[in-house]
Amino acid sequence: MDVCRLDISGLSTTCPRRCSCDSAHSVQCYRTTEVPREIPSTTRRLYISHSKIKQLQITDFRRMSALEEVVLSCSGTESVENNTFKALSTLKSLELHKNHLTRIPTFLPAGLEILKLGDNSIKTLHASDFEGLRELRVLDIRNNLVATLRLSAFSSLGNLQSLTVDGNKLESVSAPSNLPSLKYLSMANNRISTFPPSFFASFQNLQFLSLSGNFLTKVPLDLPKSLLSLKFEKNRLKTIRLRDVKHLENLSEFLLSENQLSSIDGAQLLPNLTTLELAKNQLHAMPLRLPGRLQKLDCSNNLIQRVTAQDFQGLQDLKHLFLDNNAVRVFEAGALQQCVQLSNLALEQNLLISIPLRLPDTLARLDLKGNGIEDVGEQELKDLKQLQVLNLRNNKISALNRKVLEYLPRLRHLYLDGNPWNCTCDLLRTRRALMDKGTDVRGGQCAAPAERRGESWMSSSKILHQCQDNLSSMEKGKEDRKKMKPYDSSSIGANTDDDYYDYELD
Repeated sequence: MDVCRLDISGLSTTCPRRCSCDSAHSVQCYRTTEVPREIPSTTRRLYISHSKIKQLQITDFRRMSALEEVVLSCSGTESVENNTFKALSTLKSLELHKNHLTRIPTFLPAGLEILKLGDNSIKTLHASDFEGLRELRVLDIRNNLVATLRLSAFSSLGNLQSLTVDGNKLESVSAPSNLPSLKYLSMANNRISTFPPSFFASFQNLQFLSLSGNFLTKVPLDLPKSLLSLKFEKNRLKTIRLRDVKHLENLSEFLLSENQLSSIDGAQLLPNLTTLELAKNQLHAMPLRLPGRLQKLDCSNNLIQRVTAQDFQGLQDLKHLFLDNNAVRVFEAGALQQCVQLSNLALEQNLLISIPLRLPDTLARLDLKGNGIEDVGEQELKDLKQLQVLNLRNNKISALNRKVLEYLPRLRHLYLDGNPWNCTCDLLRTRRALMDKGTDVRGGQCAAPAERRGESWMSSSKILHQCQDNLSSMEKGKEDRKKMKPYDSSSIGANTDDDYYDYELD
């Protein structure tokens, strides 16, 4: 194989063709058909990807006694010869993801701490696969073909802290052996419908548990009280009795989206809960008695019809509230007054006919797209001095008084398209006021008068011309200087559907 010379700190060494070597003893190789023989013996980190290496052999790594990390991905590897890695006493991390392995490599070095074998074709886990790996902390076997999980196979892994078996074909799991150090367990996107009694009892230090994307109909009752995060999305829950999990006093994140829940009560029994996600369920009303430390509540895509002050009593820490895609007709004035830190309120795709009154003055983003709002008045917006984003798309608004905008000194983004605008010269004055503020406006098309129907009231030169007699010469000069910039047709998208904005708020 051709090699190129590389001089590092005055020492002459070699770097194989199709590889790059650096002074930190790292080597990266691409599109090879074998592990290059000329890799320097001092190499500590070896990365090989997008190659065609069907089999790994003992001879591939015999000279590399200093290896600490090996990553071989997307290389079509189907098998690993026994003892290939055994002699690498310094190896701490081995990643062989996105290959075609059907079994876990045998006789791995005792000092291994990280083993990642995701996206292969492994079907079975044996206790012998992990024998002697007492230092292993991270095991990732996601996206394989494992159908049965016997945690007794991990009996020798006393230091295991993270286990990921997402995206396999798991239908059953057996009672585990003791894994005293396990903190992170993810079994998402499998076919699990139930767990054996006391399955979780031995995980006394478990902090993060993901069971999303399974066939579970109830939350296991033996979850460890050490849990901080519990992910239960995309299951088959129809009801949940939070009193059954009230022992989870440390739980901070509880994700229950995409189930079949029709109600939920008693979340106040989880005193440290800061995130509760209930999107895409069948809730007809807001959850009752929410915990006072809640910072994020997602009830989007449900069947909620009313929002009252009682729903939000004591939620002084709430910052993000998502109620979009419901059937909200009634939004009680001042319903969110106790939410003194609320910055993000999503109410799009509901049945509101007006902007709710007495919204918190802390709001930075307010999304009201797809309702039946006909008017934008001073009373609704006068207190929103911090508002930076206002989305009024696809409502029934025909006029916008420029005086209303004076109450919104920090408004940066305004979305107005999809409304039946009456394009009078007063609306043009509103346009000028928005330009003066430097607000990024996505305008809309005129519905009236008839001669202007279909034109954009933010960029039409025809409307500008017809209204110019009503402008003072100074105002006209200002229009000429700013004419079509930055609001010309190339920058105004009448139907741009970017409801979830990428920019950051101040």
